[in-house]
Amino acid sequence: MNDADDGMEYTTLGTTGLEVSTLCLGCMNFGSDRPWMIDDDEKSRAVIERALDLGINFLDTANVYSRGESEEIVGRAIEGYDRSELVLATKVYGEMGEGPNQGGLSRKHIIDQCEASLDRLGTDYIDLYQIHRWDDQTPIEETLSALNHLVEEGLVRYIGASTMMGWQFAKALYESDLNDYERFVSMQPEYSLVDRHEEENLLPVCADQGVGVVPWSPLAGGFLTGKYERDAEPESGRAATDEHTRERFTEENWAVLDAVREIAAEKDASPAQVSLAWLLHKPVVDAPIIGPRSLDHLDENAGAVSVSLTDEEIERLEAPKTPVWSRATGDL
Repeated sequence: MNDADDGMEYTTLGTTGLEVSTLCLGCMNFGSDRPWMIDDDEKSRAVIERALDLGINFLDTANVYSRGESEEIVGRAIEGYDRSELVLATKVYGEMGEGPNQGGLSRKHIIDQCEASLDRLGTDYIDLYQIHRWDDQTPIEETLSALNHLVEEGLVRYIGASTMMGWQFAKALYESDLNDYERFVSMQPEYSLVDRHEEENLLPVCADQGVGVVPWSPLAGGFLTGKYERDAEPESGRAATDEHTRERFTEENWAVLDAVREIAAEKDASPAQVSLAWLLHKPVVDAPIIGPRSLDHLDENAGAVSVSLTDEEIERLEAPKTPVWSRATGDL
């Protein structure tokens, strides 16, 4: 791992030679589709530019985020930057229109949407093209063949995946090996101190197969920032409108947050920094996806790379929670 002059650290994604910052900038907030999104082009661009200045070179978006608006904002923001140093990641699967062939992982939809994402991002190639979910309606061989075609055409450099059953991911990797198709080099699972179900599903597959892990929602929709309190109705933040975030308001999770707050106070760090540092200490994790909505939040998140945790502190953070897998907790 190399250190940048500004303190950001870098690692390779899985077993590839692709160098990525150990924090990935999530770009879902750059749009207007949900109440908690930034909904301001200038403010969104300021966050992206600050992230690049901090040494974050890994940006993750998706075609479905505000129906392409996020990709367009990212594309405008990176104009003038050295493209060879940036790692742009986007995703395909979600519904992009009302008619037929507007969603899923068919060969047609994948290739059509790759071309559309390239236009919105204003680039000639996508560094990491990811399937957003598993598609039960399309044979995985068709999906992999289409992704392999995009790599051969030079439109995509690497392929990745996100959120599925462990057996599905293992099957996809097997089919790639069997047919000599491009292999998924990364996986995006939901993973945080209060969402540890993937330790019993995808993470063992990733560790065994050398697949890079890029966790989404590492702060559990803001829960692990400490902004919410027991027995208090959330009046702002994502929990005010997002049911999945409110579902985390369990006594077990509050106990995790208690431990996070205690260790944060001992280290003169913030709860968010301790929560991200825990992920950065996991050998299977390459780069948690942070989703700051302001420059202050971004700077705070970036400070997590300097927070060191002992084995005893990691045990304290993990003690209140026992990882359990189910389709419900996996958000499939």
